[in-house]
Amino acid sequence: MFPRHHRRALAAAATGLTAVIAAGAAATAQATPPSPHTAAAATGQTGPYLYLGWGSPPKATDVMSATGTRQFTMAFMLSDGGCAPKWDGSRALTGGTDQSTINAIRAAGGEVTVSFGGWSGNKLGEKCSSASALATAYQKVIDAYRLKAIDIDIESTEFENATVRQRVIDALKTVKQKNSGIKVYVTFGTTTTGPDANGTDLVKRGARAGVDVDGWTVMPFDFGQGSVDMAAATKSAVDGLKNTVASAYGLSSDAAYRKVGFSSMNGKTDVAGEMVTLAGFNSMLSYAKSHHLARVSFWSLNRDRTCGSGTDADACSGINQGTYDFTRALAGYAG
Repeated sequence: MFPRHHRRALAAAATGLTAVIAAGAAATAQATPPSPHTAAAATGQTGPYLYLGWGSPPKATDVMSATGTRQFTMAFMLSDGGCAPKWDGSRALTGGTDQSTINAIRAAGGEVTVSFGGWSGNKLGEKCSSASALATAYQKVIDAYRLKAIDIDIESTEFENATVRQRVIDALKTVKQKNSGIKVYVTFGTTTTGPDANGTDLVKRGARAGVDVDGWTVMPFDFGQGSVDMAAATKSAVDGLKNTVASAYGLSSDAAYRKVGFSSMNGKTDVAGEMVTLAGFNSMLSYAKSHHLARVSFWSLNRDRTCGSGTDADACSGINQGTYDFTRALAGYAG
């Protein structure tokens, strides 16, 4: 089953909330380049997803002060209906709340990875008619924010179409060639034992094209199997991904582990019976540390708090926890 953890969030981007956020944002500030002292944070190894399109997203600099985290995965960059990138497909690439948040993170010594895609909305991989056009769209975002890392969160119809999968791979090859040292992460759904046929095909296409993906990342949740040991399922899914990457790229088991990772979902997932507890997440992190996984993240920072009366489930975890417990745990991961 393909994870649906972004579907409600992106649907909300079409509401008046997005317009309010965009209207209240600064219009002219230039993106702040990462300073030398943030270079270590720019690897993109970690960083929870932060989504500014709905609810009450926390202030990133407050989260940094409270947890020690220095990395964030900013979601989502989508198509404006054509081949031009916009935040959620509607907010301007620069000059708005998203940019001011990135500027503030960097000013406080942090760094960001921008994520393209998600479950819902218009995907650049589908709307751009060629790999070169898609690479140009990716490059616009890289240039606008002088990015050191990008995440391609390929889901739904973008993931299910073989032509689009190849287009994404070919575009990423161009991105790698034009941006020395940039980290590229590719995130997609999974079964409890590893990638499905589409995920396996995506990895194989990457290997055949010679694309050095820094972290193939699975989303081990929304399995649709009722009650599941989520820590065990995550480890099994990543083991399967490691085997797929090792086979496709001709790598040793140890080397393949260092090219894979996972992005979990904190608390209750979209499927009844699934729950990622803090203890379970810490078990996943111990596993990640033992294998030196390339990337660990979770959806989402917006949910990293307990629910209050009437609170949208997309703005809280649904479990008993302290505010930012998952972010605080993740902040200690260094690969």
